[in-house]
Amino acid sequence: MMDHGLLLYAGLWLSFALGHSVFASVAGRRWLARLAGRGDRLLYNVVALAHLALVLGLGWLWLGGWAAFAFPWPLEVLRAAAALAGIAILLIAGRSYDPARFFGLTQLRAGAPEQGFPAEPLVTSGLNGVVRHPLYLGLLLLVWGDVHAPFTLATALFATLYVLIGIRFEERKLCRLYGSRYDAYRRRVPMLIPRLTRSVAGD
Repeated sequence: MMDHGLLLYAGLWLSFALGHSVFASVAGRRWLARLAGRGDRLLYNVVALAHLALVLGLGWLWLGGWAAFAFPWPLEVLRAAAALAGIAILLIAGRSYDPARFFGLTQLRAGAPEQGFPAEPLVTSGLNGVVRHPLYLGLLLLVWGDVHAPFTLATALFATLYVLIGIRFEERKLCRLYGSRYDAYRRRVPMLIPRLTRSVAGD
């Protein structure tokens, strides 16, 4: 029964990844702009959040009734530390971004769709100078720190796959937006795992 629910949950995550990819593509953004005009970014976020809520809600129905894991206390401490570190990274890294523009409120007030705005400045300082995707790092630490039962373990696994695949597409877009500046930044700063020393290479 759990295997059946796990497969269904995996299918829901796949639907979320495909839907997000379609709406995040150039053609998808143009369609959203035609449909919602200056509210295109806001509509994009609303659809994504509603889809994710549906995925998590149905996943909980299928897998949430299974018993929690019995972890030894050192692992419980490690889980809590990872979750707290994830929250801290999300809060600190989030300060480098414009939340009003991210959620689409800036576009709504200005009366122009997302494509009418110039690209945001490339942030390479702070946590972005440690890893290229601190928000994703914080998210992964949070979901893995929350693993305590089959549902949260499956969520962490599928979220990790989604992030790792999504980063590849996002980096292609960032290379198009920022060109050689992003190529140099990518060579200098690892993707998700901070380097212990400056001499260590690779992600």
